[in-house]
Amino acid sequence: MLKKCAWENYDEKQQKELENLCVEYREFLDNGKTERECVDVIVNTVEAEGYRELEALIKSGETLKAGDKVYSVWMNKSIVMFQVGKKPLTEGMNILGAHIDSPRLDVKQNPLFEDIDHTFAYLDTHYYGGVKKYQWVALPLAIHGVVVKKDGTTVELNVGENEDDPVFFVSDLLIHLAGEQLEKKAAKVIEGEALDLIVGSKPLIIGEEEKETDEAKEKAKNLVKSGILDILKETYDIGEADFLSAELEVVPAGGAREAGFDRSMILAYGQDDRVCAFTSMRAMLDMGETDRTVCCILVDKEEIGSVGATGMQSRFFENAVAELMNLTGEYSEINVRRCLAHSCMLSSDVSAGFDPNFRSCFELKNAAWMGAGMVFNKFTGSRGKSGSNDANAEYIAHLRSIMDDEKVAYQTAELGKVDVGGGGTIAYILALYGMNVIDSGVPVLNMHAPWEATSKADVYEAYRGYKVFAKAADM
Repeated sequence: MLKKCAWENYDEKQQKELENLCVEYREFLDNGKTERECVDVIVNTVEAEGYRELEALIKSGETLKAGDKVYSVWMNKSIVMFQVGKKPLTEGMNILGAHIDSPRLDVKQNPLFEDIDHTFAYLDTHYYGGVKKYQWVALPLAIHGVVVKKDGTTVELNVGENEDDPVFFVSDLLIHLAGEQLEKKAAKVIEGEALDLIVGSKPLIIGEEEKETDEAKEKAKNLVKSGILDILKETYDIGEADFLSAELEVVPAGGAREAGFDRSMILAYGQDDRVCAFTSMRAMLDMGETDRTVCCILVDKEEIGSVGATGMQSRFFENAVAELMNLTGEYSEINVRRCLAHSCMLSSDVSAGFDPNFRSCFELKNAAWMGAGMVFNKFTGSRGKSGSNDANAEYIAHLRSIMDDEKVAYQTAELGKVDVGGGGTIAYILALYGMNVIDSGVPVLNMHAPWEATSKADVYEAYRGYKVFAKAADM
């Protein structure tokens, strides 16, 4: 089936809506380059729309009714939002889900060192999620994150984004000396332990009157490192030991940009999967009143298996649903189970956009085409559907019906040829509750690279599709 181009269907009003949405989306990307930053942006956004914190309502003992809007944050890295519908929760919810973590470099807990030649100061890193390591060298990089001191004080770092900020980089070998390097397989061109972030090169100058002190003698052993430590102390009031309780992420420096002479695309870091997170959140805020309760869950750790306390495999979502039902007067263990089993979900993550430069990796009839609308993935997993959530035909037929009624542009796809690879997102975890769930999302070029590309049309259609689903899904 030939995929239709979504751009051909827009009138002047829709073009304007599309552009306005994408401006807001780019701002979201710029202000949320880490999970914590995303959560902060989302909380500020939803509170401005009348959402209240679930934990505060629990403490006050307030009950909830149809139309009430609440949210709950877990460990500052995951968030769930609910808009209470008219129907009992035991009849299920319409759930929009996505993840807000992205591949990157993470700073290790004992990271700061000076090379044996006393040339540079480095931060030692390890990579998070699936990355091509060679893509992360010779780029301007920024450091985002928090340092929590022993007294509980949290110091926020965001260095490399403003015009007058310094940036950081990982060095690469010049082409003139790289004969041996270029003979290596791509996975070995840059080794993981070589992803050391250069953070300085100027040695600390110690005054004559200080040179004989014990402190000065210790600093003199690594003058470049000592200079960096002095800057950290003066600027942020943190010391070397504070790295032990820090979460610092190294990401590409610079903001999201329009791409192409026609400005039809967005080039930015972290669109996997903040494109689905943003459109899900925005759809929920714009949907109006609903019969069924609508939920939006945005989680951490998807890129490494949805593990940990803030990943989808954690019980925080189930616990939040139980607390919500308690505030609506519906709580019992069996009612929580009924609510989850009767729910419908779109588990949203990006799809591999068809790339003509690598057409041999795609099966063209079942590829996700840029500009053809949001994507539904019945089959996920890899090769023989390993790790797959195989959505049932009845649910897909229902989604086709409600999307077609509102003329949402959508397509179906798989992530590459069967024998080449594949992937999935959090759908298989929510499917454990017995709910109807399917993977969906937005086509992306350069997935997991420092700079990823999306079509504005697909961003817009995802937003439209999520809004239709939130209001109309009911099985």
